[in-house]
Amino acid sequence: MTPPDATSPRRRKIPTAAVNRLPVYLQILSDLQLTETTQVSSDQLAALANVNAAKVRKDLSYLGTYGTRGVGYEVAFLIYQIKRELGLLTEWKTIVVGAGNLGSAITVNGGFASRGFPVVAIFDVDPRKIGSKVGDLVVRHLDEMKEFVRTNAVHIGVLAVPSTAAQAVADELIAAGIGSLLNFAPVVLTTPSSVSVRNVDLGVELQILGYHEQSRGQSATPRPARV
Repeated sequence: MTPPDATSPRRRKIPTAAVNRLPVYLQILSDLQLTETTQVSSDQLAALANVNAAKVRKDLSYLGTYGTRGVGYEVAFLIYQIKRELGLLTEWKTIVVGAGNLGSAITVNGGFASRGFPVVAIFDVDPRKIGSKVGDLVVRHLDEMKEFVRTNAVHIGVLAVPSTAAQAVADELIAAGIGSLLNFAPVVLTTPSSVSVRNVDLGVELQILGYHEQSRGQSATPRPARV
């Protein structure tokens, strides 16, 4: 099957919930491809993604693809379609602000580059960190960020900074021309509607897991009372 032009415009807007599931499908399909699986049914994909088959079929229909009854979907082509929809057929240069443990770990994670999100620079304001190396990158001062973004066509900024600094850093990234932010600080950012923000609050995720543990009747060590 000949793929359509990767730059062809999307025919209709995909609901956010469906977009959020596409990376899950992509990972599953990529794993299946490694096992030389060439076809997958909506029922199989649904079971692996822990959603119902009707939802899978609806999500994939937004891509303009429909499975063949009794055969299912072609794994390789479905991978291509999802990558095209998620913009993964191109590279999205990414920078990290915050050269602490979290920012450094994100910077040296080779998995981002392999998925089309190469980290091309890391910034900080701590004089003790400026000039040091994180992986193959030298930590730059945040004052250099605006010019770097402009000359290197950077699209995504990762905030790995304390919550007290997150809004100011976000403002600087947006002013520099960054259109998408991945925020690890436990704070809600105020941004223009044209800027896309994804928040990753590890504390919130742990609290949700705590709820599920409690709902299963699990017991935990009581927290000491605060004085």
